[in-house]
Amino acid sequence: MMESWLELYEQMGDYLAPSMAKDHPNLPVIKEEGCYYFGADGKTYLDFTAGIAVANTGHRHPKIVQSIKDAADQLVHGPSGVIMYESILQLSKNLAEITPGNLDCFFYGNSGTEAIEGAIKLAKFTTGRPYIISFTGCFHGRSLGALSVTTSKSKYRKFLNPSNVYTIPYANVNEAPRGFDSIQYTVDLLEKNVKTLFKHQVTPEEVAAFIVEPVLGEGGYIIPPKEWLQKLRELCNQYGILLIFDEVQTGFGRTGEWFAAQTFGVTPDIMAIAKGIASGLPLSATVASRELMEKWPMGSHGTTFGGNPISCSVALTTLEVMKEENLLENTKQVGAYAVEFLKDIQEKYDVVGEVRAIGLMIGINIIDPKTGLGDGIALKEILDNALEEGVLFYLCGNDNDVIRMIPPLTVTKEQIDEGLTMLDHAIQKYMDKRSE
Repeated sequence: MMESWLELYEQMGDYLAPSMAKDHPNLPVIKEEGCYYFGADGKTYLDFTAGIAVANTGHRHPKIVQSIKDAADQLVHGPSGVIMYESILQLSKNLAEITPGNLDCFFYGNSGTEAIEGAIKLAKFTTGRPYIISFTGCFHGRSLGALSVTTSKSKYRKFLNPSNVYTIPYANVNEAPRGFDSIQYTVDLLEKNVKTLFKHQVTPEEVAAFIVEPVLGEGGYIIPPKEWLQKLRELCNQYGILLIFDEVQTGFGRTGEWFAAQTFGVTPDIMAIAKGIASGLPLSATVASRELMEKWPMGSHGTTFGGNPISCSVALTTLEVMKEENLLENTKQVGAYAVEFLKDIQEKYDVVGEVRAIGLMIGINIIDPKTGLGDGIALKEILDNALEEGVLFYLCGNDNDVIRMIPPLTVTKEQIDEGLTMLDHAIQKYMDKRSE
């Protein structure tokens, strides 16, 4: 069987679209458990990707596996609305206890992109306004609606002509001129950019919503000052515009609170959630207040698979596990511990630039020491070296120059030591080769 599987692996280019088969590193695995993947090569790999911020409770947590089995004994498919079942209603009630502010009403989908589509449609329908304002560098998905507000890489939008969107710069405190208060400069620049946009390109009365990642994800793990997000909330209030938070990657404990909205003390009008919601099963939700959702009548949006009963049951178990195992607190403590380790690595190697972190959402910028600019080629070699050592990372940033470190929230300090020691060795191997 193993030989047959490896033969299939070698032939994957014959069966999978290149856009699905050509990612990094295509590690062939046969099993997952906790913070580890077990490779077809017989090696064990420490996973610092969590399935791209999905397996927050770790891979195949025993309670998650049992939840899948128990749920499958009852129901496999909805569809919600045609029938109704307990798990989707109980999940909604339990989510409403942890979502920020008055966001207590849910429309379920299967992916983060679907949640974004729902958020955009909800904003446009309820306001009757055609335009959305997004921020440069944000990633919101790749279906046409979500793609219209995605600007992390231009290649995602090539030939697809997304429309009805204006884009302004995301927060970047590093761009403040010398001698300026970097936070105040960033906040003032946001206000200036918004006013300029409204003066020259679109009136605020035509804008349905601003959409933003509270922490830039695929675009490079940029963390804005909380004052910047608070100013954005203030501007939305001032102009009567809705605020959408894309919490697909930041949600379910990744930043140390249930949602980044709580980490930054800013409550949006609409929120898109997915990834960590169901420990690896497909589930997402567009979230808003009951008052806003009631303006979105039956038939204006719909789904066949959204809110799958097994996924909803597992999402309930996910919340239970996160509470029982104090994963929010673990995220804060272990995240801070990882940053201290990374600072030591940063001091050792001139190719390591900024280390940006909030909770267990950590970006490690790899740079060309001569120019200070991001170096995607060096990063790729370092990631390959790390994989040889036995730890899996992913990449992000416009130039693929940021190591994305997003381990399961169950990760221990011992596993941080293990993984970052392997990263240290991987960088040293790169440095040794560079000096030859």
